[in-house]
Amino acid sequence: MSTRRNFIKATVLAAALSSIGMTAYAADTIKVGILHSLSGTMAISETALKETALMTIAEINAKGGVMGKKLEPVVVDPASNWPLFAEKARQLLTQDKVAVTFGCWTSVSRKSVLPVYKELNGLLFYPVQYEGEELEKNVFYTGAAPNQQAIPAVEYLMSKDGGEAKRFVLLGTDYVYPRTTNKILRAFLKSKGVAEADIMEEYTPFGHSDYQTIIAKIKKFASEGKKTAVVSTINGDSNVPFYKELGNAGLKATDVPVVAFSVGEEELRGVDTKPLVGHLAAWNYFQSLKNPENAKFIKMYKDWAAKQKLPNASTVVTNDPMEATYIGIHMWAQAVEKAKSTDTDKVIAAMAGQSFKAPSGFTVKMDEKNHHLHKPVFIGEVKADGQFNVVWKTKGPVRAAPWSPYIPGNDKKKDVPEGK
Repeated sequence: MSTRRNFIKATVLAAALSSIGMTAYAADTIKVGILHSLSGTMAISETALKETALMTIAEINAKGGVMGKKLEPVVVDPASNWPLFAEKARQLLTQDKVAVTFGCWTSVSRKSVLPVYKELNGLLFYPVQYEGEELEKNVFYTGAAPNQQAIPAVEYLMSKDGGEAKRFVLLGTDYVYPRTTNKILRAFLKSKGVAEADIMEEYTPFGHSDYQTIIAKIKKFASEGKKTAVVSTINGDSNVPFYKELGNAGLKATDVPVVAFSVGEEELRGVDTKPLVGHLAAWNYFQSLKNPENAKFIKMYKDWAAKQKLPNASTVVTNDPMEATYIGIHMWAQAVEKAKSTDTDKVIAAMAGQSFKAPSGFTVKMDEKNHHLHKPVFIGEVKADGQFNVVWKTKGPVRAAPWSPYIPGNDKKKDVPEGK
């Protein structure tokens, strides 16, 4: 009789769960949001982060999941539409009830979703380099702060090894990350004695494709007698026409080197890289790094691409924001295990000091206070095959300094997230 009663109870429960759109086993999963543009101008960069997240979730699930529960990814596409990011974030938190979200690329998308995560006390892991000037309780920043990418890159360009540049073109997409980063770099350059007349600043809209006029201006600026370098914060698919036009204009790295902060292996897949040989990128990871963790990471992603039949699966590459996504998901899983809970406040507390042996070859650590990773910095030259040859690196991981000392008033900022 009791067996029959239990069977009826189970049947009624399954029917009730299915009536509200859940499966009977849903209580044994932890929902995880993936919030990346899979269409529009940013899809060139963000699609690979979605795949990396799915691969990492599958890897964790294959090892037993988190707290004995499988992770269940919920993928949404905000389509490079900044207000839509906020709508999709709200959907993930209120309808899908995700425990955490991994997503965003541009700072404007992160700033669009931030009020939602604060209001609903959600948790966002943001995997891309950014301008700093932010420290939020509900966000973990696994990409670089300016002192882990932009400042070292410009210092390198000014050094003997980097060509001793005396004039600088600050060229970016027109939104918060390039404008704030260039504000920091302009102040930094002036602190090093670079004159106002030796700094040129230009912006183009998202999706911009005609770089003829701007590259003609750069050529003229560079012809005025001093060694010139370009610092590029161009984002998304505009990088393809920019680099094509650079090649067409014959601007070689030996004449006017370009250092990019948003161009990695994935973006170069769509470009003929032969004219770009010697141009630079600054990141915290390159696919070309030789170490056992990276070999494993690259193989895992190539196997994943083949198994999932991704477009051009035979030529997939890994890059810095993919590594940051991978690190972030593993650190979150470790923090949940430590907290024995997916509760946002408990996980935030457990994230302090989490460490992970990263594909960069270094053990990276989440800072105990400021929600940013301690990361190594690498500068690489573009090779003919679209990979990077590392020409400069830090001795080890560098602690992030989110508040740039080159912006007045930052000395009053506390190194602890707001809301803590």
